[in-house]
Amino acid sequence: MQRVTVQLVAGLVAAVLSLLSEQSWADGGGPNLAERVIWAVNAGGDSHADVHGIQFKKDPLEGKIGKASDYGVRLPILRSSPEDQILYQTERYNEDTFGYDVPIREEGDYILVMKFAEVYFAQSQQKVFDVRLNGHVVVKDLDIFDRVGHSTAHDEIVPFFIRRGKLSVQGEVSTFNSKLTVEFVKGYYDNPKVCALYVMKGTLEDVPKLQPHPGLEKHEEEEEEEEESEGGEDGVKKKVPAGSKYRVQSGPRTPNPYAADNSSLMFPIFVAFGVFIPTLFCLCRL
Repeated sequence: MQRVTVQLVAGLVAAVLSLLSEQSWADGGGPNLAERVIWAVNAGGDSHADVHGIQFKKDPLEGKIGKASDYGVRLPILRSSPEDQILYQTERYNEDTFGYDVPIREEGDYILVMKFAEVYFAQSQQKVFDVRLNGHVVVKDLDIFDRVGHSTAHDEIVPFFIRRGKLSVQGEVSTFNSKLTVEFVKGYYDNPKVCALYVMKGTLEDVPKLQPHPGLEKHEEEEEEEEESEGGEDGVKKKVPAGSKYRVQSGPRTPNPYAADNSSLMFPIFVAFGVFIPTLFCLCRL
């Protein structure tokens, strides 16, 4: 009887400790954001500690591959805090595909965060490239200017997980050998680049969000209103093509020149006149 009682007490104590641990994690007692980051690099720049405590290391590719640029330091970067604008003002680019190797020795859920800003080109279709993760294309046809415009921070966030020697990302699976390779793939338009990147343990909800972009938010609201106003009699909203919410309208819509075309209604009248006039001519001659 005493043995059973001891086992019950031990079970209750374990359950209470587990609940307290979960509560402590929920209340912020678990690892903070900086402690969850396992690797971080300021591409093309020096080491930097951001407002969240993440320690970005100096670019390990310096002098090895590609070129570092600080062209963006002369520009203020929208959507980024003043303390962390340097993470978007410096960059590394290359005339061919290049990348970084991230050592990962533990299984679990991870997030790859890549930081970009277009500080040179002033229109879309000038710099377009892909991003690969261990051979898997996780970002296709990235056009930074088309996404957010000029000198504006943009983060690409890619969740993935590692289980039993396998890497799973965006529905694809491959063998994982303790090394994550992030590649920026040369495309048809200019050279691939990156401003900063880091890998952390956690989920999408754990990733810090950029400051809101007033221009993009306003345009999204206008599109939602347009969808509702253009809905059919049954109230069904029309679908908006992917990526269109980032494009600004160049001007008012051009009226349809055929909208008020009544030529089909006039055709029978023309036929009647064509028959009536020759008939009248023949009758006059009689």
